[in-house]
Parts: sequence; structure tokens; C-alpha cells
Amino acid sequence: MKVKATVSIKGKKEDVWNAITDIEGSVERVGAIESIEILEKPETGILGLKWKETRTMFGQEATEVMWITDAKENEYYQTRAENHGAVYVSRLEVEEVGNETTLTMGFEGEPQGLGAKIMSFLTGFMFKGATEKALKQDLIDIKAFVEKSAK
Repeated sequence: MKVKATVSIKGKKEDVWNAITDIEGSVERVGAIESIEILEKPETGILGLKWKETRTMFGQEATEVMWITDAKENEYYQTRAENHGAVYVSRLEVEEVGNETTLTMGFEGEPQGLGAKIMSFLTGFMFKGATEKALKQDLIDIKAFVEKSAK
């Protein structure tokens, strides 16, 4: 399953970047996130940052361990999580266009075992729309934070 959502934010790319890379602070910005626990923090930058995130998904609390696997400052970062027989990859990208910044979040879930592949085939269509909606809401929450902070 692959989904993507985009939002335009009135603000500088660096401000959006700072908001999305402050992982600990995301609990203050994204309504669905209940808690963040940093597990590993690199000496510099964000590459290798690992955390446990608890959020409300599909009306229930879910906890995932996530880590940043790739990043280019002020452009994008990519995370990975592994759970329930699947690998989950998310990518957040920022691009300044005029006096606005486009923030795009992509999400891909790839089942790894036979059981996970069967479940994905049987139920994947139900989760795609809900996942798109959740991504979009995260972006709307980040947009509200950045635009309010810029004033």
C-alpha cells in the first residue's frame, strides 16, 4: 500500500524543516500523537534518530518504534518501522515555492511474510483511505503550528 498527502504552508522551508525534525516536540504539534520516547539520538544531525511513538490510529492506540534511515537537511527525511509482519517507510519532503513551502508525506507499507501478505490483500483497501486521511491530518496539524509560529 502506498499513499501520499501534500499541504502548502505559508512559511519558510527552514521553519517547516525545524518543525518536522523536532521529533520530541511533535507530540505538541500533531494531534494524533500521544507520546514520544527517544531511544537513540545521533551526536549530530537526525540520521539514525530512533524513537517510540504512540498515536491514535483507527480509533485505537498504536505504538511503533521508528528510525530515520535517510535525510538531506532542509529537503527530506525517511523513516522505517517494522511491525505486524510488515515494513513501513515514511518520507517527509519540503520544497519552497515562492513564499510558501510544500510539505509532502508519503507512506508505504510492505507485508513481509505470507500471512501478512494475505491480510494485506484482504484488508488493505479498507486501510488505504483511512491512512490517507491520517497523513493529511498530520500535515494540517503541522501547517497550523508553523503558520501560527510565524506570526
